[in-house]
Amino acid sequence: MNAFEINGGKPLKGEIIPQGAKNEALQVISAVLLTEEKVTISNVPDIKDVNKLIELLGDLGVTIEHLNKDTYSFQAKNINLDFFTSEQFKSKGGSLRGSIMIVGPLLARFGKAAIPKPGGDKIGRRRLDTHFLGFEKLGAKFIFNPETNFFNVDASELRGTYILLDEASVTGTANVIMAAVLATGTTTIYNAACEPYIQQLCKMLNRMGARISGIGSNLLSIEGVKTLGGTDHRLLPDMIEIGSFIGLAAMTGSEITIKDVQYKELGIIPEVFKRLGIKLELRGDDIFIPAQEHYQIETFIDGSILTVADAPWPGFTPDLLSIILVVATQARGNVMIHQKMFESRLFFVDKLIDMGAQIILCDPHRATVIGLDKQVQLRGIEMTSPDIRAGVSLLIAALSANGKSVIHNIEQIERGYQDIDIRLRALGADIKRINALPKSH
Repeated sequence: MNAFEINGGKPLKGEIIPQGAKNEALQVISAVLLTEEKVTISNVPDIKDVNKLIELLGDLGVTIEHLNKDTYSFQAKNINLDFFTSEQFKSKGGSLRGSIMIVGPLLARFGKAAIPKPGGDKIGRRRLDTHFLGFEKLGAKFIFNPETNFFNVDASELRGTYILLDEASVTGTANVIMAAVLATGTTTIYNAACEPYIQQLCKMLNRMGARISGIGSNLLSIEGVKTLGGTDHRLLPDMIEIGSFIGLAAMTGSEITIKDVQYKELGIIPEVFKRLGIKLELRGDDIFIPAQEHYQIETFIDGSILTVADAPWPGFTPDLLSIILVVATQARGNVMIHQKMFESRLFFVDKLIDMGAQIILCDPHRATVIGLDKQVQLRGIEMTSPDIRAGVSLLIAALSANGKSVIHNIEQIERGYQDIDIRLRALGADIKRINALPKSH
């Protein structure tokens, strides 16, 4: 089993380049199925979830060329629809949550699809109802077969309609957009997610010939077209990585420059870190974080304790709440972290408490962090990463901690972060990959 061994407590220094956005990659790579013309995508992160999806497209019959380290061309001319009913698809599709994203484009172009019940990390239920209710509104019929664990979908006649999504799901919105671009007539999607990833997908589809208006808002209008053509597309840098690196700099008292961040696409993220007292400067399109001995959490204007909660975009992304929580452990002051959108994402705090952090877990959704103001350094421990985001939070904690930490199950971290150990070593971190079995509890 692979694990990371980290000797913490050392300040880091240097520049780091964020990888391409994982969540955008899963959407725009799925969108290549909408056309038989060539689509070229650059700034693609070299991570497991994305590579698995690319492999899945290859199995479907998409011609793929790996042009350089981060650039691929895709041509979905000859798709093998029988692949859906194969055991190979069942095992591959079932292990990849992103595989749900290929359903919308396949329905739109071929009128049918099948999908195994998706897998992924354990952060509570992620309902797929939003996807399927959207497809149903467009005229698709789907049947779940409990024996094979497959959803079979028939969509020979997709027609534009008014859709009010039951939740502003990012993947749900993307999937319904991709199904609607080739449907007959006009589709209106209300309560659409409006994350930068969705905006990127819509802009790419419009360059391919789609007619989508309302981009950036929660009300999209899609006028169906007959066919789409090819295009070139570049992914945004990953805002979760950017947030993680801001947190890392603060926790370890390091001077770090994060390069080419596309600042205007980061929304409220920099402001939330500033509310924890973290200084950051925008230099061109780079974020410079000076080495800081201390950082103080703001209170609300009336003096009450700051609450940081997640919300659909343009609110604060749930993927960075675990980073905020970790960073707050060494701040001066207190903060309430409220994870509204997913249950069980805060259960990794027991590891931080073992490291010496002062955290009260109020319930599955809320934790109060009492900042130690760096007076008591966290101590290194052995631990296991439960999911991608908690894994990176624990990694940041370990880099700031006194002594040696070992993190097991790093496959979860590497599903979302490319070459993370190599990139951290370039900043001066003492981190190495080892083979180790976790201690049994």
